[in-house]
Amino acid sequence: MSKELIIHTTPAGAEIGLLEDKKLVEFHKEAATSQFNIGDIYLARVKKVVPSLNAAFIDVGYTKDGFLHYTDLGPNVRSLLKYANRGNQGKLNTHLLGSFKKEPEIIKTGKIDKVLSRRDKILVQVVKEPISTKGPRLTSEVGIPGRTMVLTPFNNFVGVSKKIADAEERKRLKRLISSIKPEGFGVIVRTNAVGKGVAYLHQELEKLLERWEAMTNALTTDKLPHCVHSEAGMTRGLLRDYVNESLSKIIVDSKSIHNDIKDYLEEIAPEQSKIVQLHHGDRNIFTKFDVTKQIKSAFGRQVKMDSGAYLVIEHTEALHVIDVNSGNRISSSTEQDAMALQVNLESADEIARQLRLRDLGGIIIIDFIDMRNPEYKKQLYRRMKDAMAKDKAKHLVLQLSRFGLMQITRQRTKPVLNITTQETCSTCNGTGKTSSTLLLADEIENGLRKLFDKKKESVIVEANPIVAGYLKKGWPSPRMNWSWKYKTWIKITPDENLPLTEYKYLNKSGQEIEI
Repeated sequence: MSKELIIHTTPAGAEIGLLEDKKLVEFHKEAATSQFNIGDIYLARVKKVVPSLNAAFIDVGYTKDGFLHYTDLGPNVRSLLKYANRGNQGKLNTHLLGSFKKEPEIIKTGKIDKVLSRRDKILVQVVKEPISTKGPRLTSEVGIPGRTMVLTPFNNFVGVSKKIADAEERKRLKRLISSIKPEGFGVIVRTNAVGKGVAYLHQELEKLLERWEAMTNALTTDKLPHCVHSEAGMTRGLLRDYVNESLSKIIVDSKSIHNDIKDYLEEIAPEQSKIVQLHHGDRNIFTKFDVTKQIKSAFGRQVKMDSGAYLVIEHTEALHVIDVNSGNRISSSTEQDAMALQVNLESADEIARQLRLRDLGGIIIIDFIDMRNPEYKKQLYRRMKDAMAKDKAKHLVLQLSRFGLMQITRQRTKPVLNITTQETCSTCNGTGKTSSTLLLADEIENGLRKLFDKKKESVIVEANPIVAGYLKKGWPSPRMNWSWKYKTWIKITPDENLPLTEYKYLNKSGQEIEI
């Protein structure tokens, strides 16, 4: 399976599409001024302790205080509190924890008011972005992620990802990490570590320790809350997680981001730096790689599949509901159960894709087409599990209920990505009336005449695909007549982002020409 990462930059930030075999499976938006990236670590202050919730609200500089539950404190929170306070006072001689005297661990069933008090200084990490009226969700079990491992301070445990199935490889990695990690630190080994030698793993561990040292130095601040470690944006986070042998291309339309990505890959995966490409040409990068079209078709309330069946996706405050519809595929024949199975299996693949694409989280209820055959139900459950195996978010798939409903829980770390696929007509502004399109070709030619009266040079006309097709169709086509008339070849380029009756004139460098 080939994977491609397409990055489109805008003044507002970056849009990132992940393609698997040319099919869009993930879509992310990174705002240029984004705050509270998942993974950011703050030296913050306890604003309020609420014993009835067994939780505390933490001031991290957002309009709404962050939420920290007792279960997210971590067993070594007392040691973390001590470290944060000593660091803030400038009393730490080293960032290493071998000589740091740890405090006793807290119990799992304790009360938060026995651990935290109002105005306490505490290190917290963002695990969920602010959603709706809620502030960010926080944890005190801080971790600094790398490509092959996550460094966890105050924890001597070495864990290996459950996704590494090979028992011998798991033992090898655990043995290697245990031999090179410093005292007082724990390490969680990620799937990208498979096959890596001790030199590579030691090099990354040293880089993570350098980041922990920089974070320790940043604790000496009078300004609270203060971000002491940042994940440096979504783009780099995605690169860290997705760069492996299966990622064949990274294509970006910004030279500065292209250079930044190459530099970053030279640091974390030098052998992969050659896959970064800078997009050239007049066409929008998302248009060229069919991302815009796939977004428009995938983010509506109704999602159609190749067979003619379709999904209806609805959202409520508490959960997401997906209804599977067969269209006109299933008849009243004796093969109805078998046909229902085919539609359900196809739907399972598309639903798994939709959950990743829209980043739906929480509880998802799926109403599949009813099937009587128990073996078919088991087959559908296995297909759903296999389709969800590619999803990096934590999830749980349950068996079909007696009513034919399937429940899935999926980790939610940021707001649901809602993209409006319906557009208000830019020509009529929603009135339902517009000027005649018969005159559109004449309008375009009038603009060309004005341009050629000023200067004879190559001109590109960028128009909606329907209009572009009309201008190039027939013998002679309108484009041919214009080229003969003005003795200059006129290039027609389709742009599906343009409304039907809008068009642009571009020079040979792709810059818009004002008339």
